[in-house]
Amino acid sequence: MHPVLSDFRRFLWYTAVWLLTGVFMAMLLVLAELAGWTSALLFAVPVTLTFGFLAASAYFVGRSLPLSRRPFFLAIALFGSASLIAGLLWLGICTVWQQMLLVIVDVPGALQMSSHLSTVLLATGFSLYLLSLLAYDVLTAFENVHLAERREAALRLQAREAELQLLRSQIDPHFLFNSLNSISALTTIDPSGARDMTLALADFFRQTLALSEKKKISLAQEIQLCEHFLAIEKIRFGKKLQVDMQLASDSLSALIPPMILQPLLENAIKHGIRNMSNAGLVTLKIVLQDQWIYISIQNPIDAESPENERNDVGLQ
Repeated sequence: MHPVLSDFRRFLWYTAVWLLTGVFMAMLLVLAELAGWTSALLFAVPVTLTFGFLAASAYFVGRSLPLSRRPFFLAIALFGSASLIAGLLWLGICTVWQQMLLVIVDVPGALQMSSHLSTVLLATGFSLYLLSLLAYDVLTAFENVHLAERREAALRLQAREAELQLLRSQIDPHFLFNSLNSISALTTIDPSGARDMTLALADFFRQTLALSEKKKISLAQEIQLCEHFLAIEKIRFGKKLQVDMQLASDSLSALIPPMILQPLLENAIKHGIRNMSNAGLVTLKIVLQDQWIYISIQNPIDAESPENERNDVGLQ
């Protein structure tokens, strides 16, 4: 698709530029005393606008020889021959139009075609088409840069989504295995707790399946998912796990990617509360300031409980 002719605003600018070029050409004819203003405008403006649409073909000429694989001498030959053909065509258009003006319009100071003027018109058409080729080359280079930037942005987005999907795929089995082990242990010592934990686990995964397919969910939905997760963990750890949520009500309608808080809470429990000998408090604080959401999760750690070396993919 032609970048100028396919866009209405660009088309208007393109037409205006060639219209001004025609007026400038008419002024040169008047200054050279080759024609009066009326005759010069009637001659220059139509042929210049016509040549403007002829010069639009320069875009396809340049595209036929991409910048990335363009031999120097071949480019000179192609651009030179194309410009020469365009110059000859414009000279023919100018000659025919000038003869038509002499027949259909009777104005004083009519333009007379001479061999000198024909040479000047040929050189002008050659130069204008060559400039059009170079201009479209620059436009094509900018288009390639913008296309490369869009592709790079799309690839970065795909990489982030793949990384997030990988983290989610690790979270679910890890959490599920721990929960099933806890349920197995509770069945003998606390059957009622095992039943409650099974129901809470079912609610958690039911909501996880519903939300994980969405690109954005409200913060309130994410908090509800975290509450299901914490309900399960509280059954596992009992009074050892204490949670304090400080949530700004004006932030709950904000949209965020799903499953970004639950891994942080899981880390707080796994690397903090689980290793504590006494009860530990996990604090979740969310505030809204200047249209930005600030999320803070804090947990205590047991400095005397070294973490084992692991190769998991996750947050440091």
